[in-house]
Amino acid sequence: MYKTFLLSLTLLTLTACAKEVPAQKAPVKEELKCQTKPIQPLRIIDKPIDFGKERIAMTKEYIQSHYGKRVKNIEITPKIIVLHWTAEMSFEKSFARLKPQKLFTDRKDIAKASLLNVSSQFLVARDGTIYRLMPENWMARHVIGLNYSSIGVENVGGKGNQVDDLTPAQRASNIALIKYLKAKHPSIEYLIGHHEYRQMEKTSLWLEKDQGYRTVKSDPGAKFMSDMRKATQHLHLKTPPKAQ
Repeated sequence: MYKTFLLSLTLLTLTACAKEVPAQKAPVKEELKCQTKPIQPLRIIDKPIDFGKERIAMTKEYIQSHYGKRVKNIEITPKIIVLHWTAEMSFEKSFARLKPQKLFTDRKDIAKASLLNVSSQFLVARDGTIYRLMPENWMARHVIGLNYSSIGVENVGGKGNQVDDLTPAQRASNIALIKYLKAKHPSIEYLIGHHEYRQMEKTSLWLEKDQGYRTVKSDPGAKFMSDMRKATQHLHLKTPPKAQ
């Protein structure tokens, strides 16, 4: 009985208007239509990282020094979805890495480029729960050369930065998130894995001015990206140019 009540309540929630239609003084000829937008079925939990004045200022400086652009704000037009893994099995530790405004001292591999901390618009937990860490159209630091046109999706996992151990729940959530992002941001053209980022140097979206600023990445791997592309092929998202 209780399950039936919950199901009925869910169906009513998905089909009803968010606002009550005011009573009409006179009969209307045309049927009144719901004016609210359909409820988005994808569940996303907002869990903001620290993104105050200092991080915004550092992001603007990053854009200027690495991309040669002077900007008034850090808004982007998304063109790429970049999928990652955190190389950390704990959600709490993964989130703690992204939360501060400044880079951790152990990230000597990228510290010379900027002390702006790494970030990502989304973080997907092992159970598939999707967390939004910052506005989707603000620039995050998650991929060299492409931050100014990309939305980053981090997945908790990739133990030791070696093996694709991402769960079936994470795979399902990534597929749903890709569909959601493409529908919300029609400007998105590409779907890539972090390990494929250097192949994008051949495109007009690559902006990095520092020829010596590159890192080697293995996440999230060929199998994961193959799974994502098969499930979202109807979106006609481009793959990066083939490596020579």
